[in-house]
Amino acid sequence: MPTVLTHATPSFSHARTRSALVASADSSFRHRLSEVLGGLRWQVREARSGAEAWAEAENARPEAMVVDSWLPDLELEEFLCDIRRRFPDVDLVTVGEASPVESPRGPYRQELLYALRHSQDTDTAAWNAAPVLGAPVSAVHSAQERECAACAAPAIVEPMAGPQTRVAPERSRTTAACERIPELIGNAGCMLEVSRRIRLVAPRTTPVLIEGPTGSGKELVAQAIHRLSQRSRKPFVAINCAAIPEALLEAELFGHTRGAFTGAVQGRMGRIESADGGTLFLDEIGEMPLGLQAKLLRFVECGELQRVGDNEHVKVDVRIVAATHQALAQQALSGSFRADLYYRLAVFLIRTPALADHLEDLPLLVEHFVERMGREAPVKQVDAAAMAKLASYDWPGNVRELEHVLERGAILAGEEAVLTPQEIDFGLALG
Repeated sequence: MPTVLTHATPSFSHARTRSALVASADSSFRHRLSEVLGGLRWQVREARSGAEAWAEAENARPEAMVVDSWLPDLELEEFLCDIRRRFPDVDLVTVGEASPVESPRGPYRQELLYALRHSQDTDTAAWNAAPVLGAPVSAVHSAQERECAACAAPAIVEPMAGPQTRVAPERSRTTAACERIPELIGNAGCMLEVSRRIRLVAPRTTPVLIEGPTGSGKELVAQAIHRLSQRSRKPFVAINCAAIPEALLEAELFGHTRGAFTGAVQGRMGRIESADGGTLFLDEIGEMPLGLQAKLLRFVECGELQRVGDNEHVKVDVRIVAATHQALAQQALSGSFRADLYYRLAVFLIRTPALADHLEDLPLLVEHFVERMGREAPVKQVDAAAMAKLASYDWPGNVRELEHVLERGAILAGEEAVLTPQEIDFGLALG
């Protein structure tokens, strides 16, 4: 006869209602845990991302937080450090590798652990659907394994209730079966992960932050998000925040009325308004002046803008995709970028990898660029020695630099059908 495992509900003190925040991209896990905590007389808020979790924590100041170790827009260690500094009294439990990872013990730890166990035992699907899978749900590990040294504290290890161990089915987060976005050349795992994230977020209106080194294809990612979205029939408007002088950037973004400033002989619609119904791509958002960030934050929050020199407010519906080659989270911590704006832009994070991180894709990229150059001139071939030279280079300028090196080499080759190491050397020298 099979053994039936049961868990008696522990007796908890309900002197007052407590508040908790559950942050996870897995809606099933959020709802089930919220239901169990609600039965223990907790008031529960839910967040789907790190940015939402931060905003909810700022607004509600919860006494406890349960955070999934994989959220689409955060690195766990950095996020935990920020939470510790901002909310030192919160009772924090993180869930990763399909098992809870806890912080130093708080006054509500017993209830939180009970809720996690009960969610696991009564709704296994919620745990099995967690983004990070493949480890047993059997123990609470040390916080020191996950958190940065500055935030780590003495570990507390507690066994999960019950003798059974549930092992989640193996599944890769980067899922090699993911269909690659046509614009993104490469089959390396890191490139497939970019494609996967694009497909996940494109149908939504969620703001997206794209981080990656210069020349790694951030604008291609933004265009792919727009193409796969329901806004694809509306404009895709891009603006480089680093390429326009500070004095003109506000008028370029928000528009201006006639006579708003010297030289404004007629009114003009801004880039934000011209993207109405579509997607606004803010490239190099980290270069935006702090004063203008405040005005952009106002627009992100309410969807209304005010043209320079005008008292009227204009309602605009745009989806914002921002990009930067800088560590924007660090800038937000240092104060050189507004933290409130960062957490509203980085609701969903996509990182474009450096070319050095997926050199196995080099032959595909070379073939792609050579074929594209063949539209205007005879197609060139790249011999084995030239390919070896390309593979030995570290590519600080990433994919854009590779394209330029091949283009310079093709020009130098003239009527020759094959690119040799000599042409590649020339292209690299000028790079």
